[in-house]
Amino acid sequence: MSKVLIIGAGGVGGVVAHKCAMVPDVFSEILLASRTLRRCEVIQSQIREMHGRDIQIAQVDADNVAQTVALLRSYEPNLVINVALPYQDLPLMDACLEAGIDYLDTANYEPPDVAKFEYKWQWAYQERYEKAGLMALLGSGFDPGVTNVFCAYAQQDLFDEIHSIDILDCNAGNHGHAFATNFNPEINIREITQPGRYWEDGAWREIAPMSVDMTFDFPEVGPRKAFLIYHEELESLVRNIRGLRRIRFWMTFGEEYLTHLRVLQNVGMTRIDPVEFQGQQIVPIQFLKALLPDPASLAENYTGKTSIGCLIDGVKDGKLRKVFIYNVCDHAECYREVRAQAVSYTTGVPAVVGAMMMLTGKWRGKGVFNMEQLDPHPFLEALAKHGLPWHIIEL
Repeated sequence: MSKVLIIGAGGVGGVVAHKCAMVPDVFSEILLASRTLRRCEVIQSQIREMHGRDIQIAQVDADNVAQTVALLRSYEPNLVINVALPYQDLPLMDACLEAGIDYLDTANYEPPDVAKFEYKWQWAYQERYEKAGLMALLGSGFDPGVTNVFCAYAQQDLFDEIHSIDILDCNAGNHGHAFATNFNPEINIREITQPGRYWEDGAWREIAPMSVDMTFDFPEVGPRKAFLIYHEELESLVRNIRGLRRIRFWMTFGEEYLTHLRVLQNVGMTRIDPVEFQGQQIVPIQFLKALLPDPASLAENYTGKTSIGCLIDGVKDGKLRKVFIYNVCDHAECYREVRAQAVSYTTGVPAVVGAMMMLTGKWRGKGVFNMEQLDPHPFLEALAKHGLPWHIIEL
């Protein structure tokens, strides 16, 4: 029985709040906080109507450490689940340190003024969290998150040596809009317009954005073109998967999406630096975010499936082996269960499962941890039980 504070009331925050409310034996009290209280009120009402449970809500500016610390000291949670923006990871980690509360997030820190995401800023908290006797769990979403755990499971149970990993992410859903992003537009567009990177033979290699692609036959979806991009879990997996020779990340995009993206780039709407407009400084990508549909609003009419997994090859008992470990998630089913689309669902459910691991003592430690550093078995067992069954194909 534990008290949890969820910070962030977007699409993922809604999933986390719903799923926590559905596990009262672990999450005995829930407080959902956001800069925008109205978002919390909507989720609170949904949970009362759908699950017959009341949660508390509050307003908080996650960039304001003092304000967050005051909320933490007033509510005294056992854990903070951070599903706010990646820009807010460090202020929230600071607040948890000051208040003496364990911390969990789903995506690593990004500086607002540079389209770059690395773990170095959060790894730098290792000594402080360790000395404070606190645990910080990084990247407990799907990718990063579940994909890291798939790799840890493969290392422990499926292979004697892992040689290569390809993480493949396909959203074959249809939301009915000409152009929209499945999570925060600013973060999504920053992520895919930066140069691609992958790791091979002990070194990082950089390519032009979206310049390398391959076609993969995704389970329950079929063949789709996927593009090589950089993603944060590569950085930690390189450190924690022994003997690795190459690791890459691939994501699918439809032609209509890519056409819109190229036009927006060509006219400067994806810029992250300020420009002057009618005597005011505005950031084009932030203005674009205001024009695009809220990702949470896509859920009601979303159809189709996501298919995400890890293609891993190596050696087992002296023989070459290749497997694909994956999950398939249906957008419409997610909406029926928690009023969300599958991209939010596949991020939110692993956050709840990671929180369960910490609160029940199945995952404990002092310091800062990436998902693959912890025992994959209880996590994967709970993941399947709480909405994301996973499968293995021998190739």
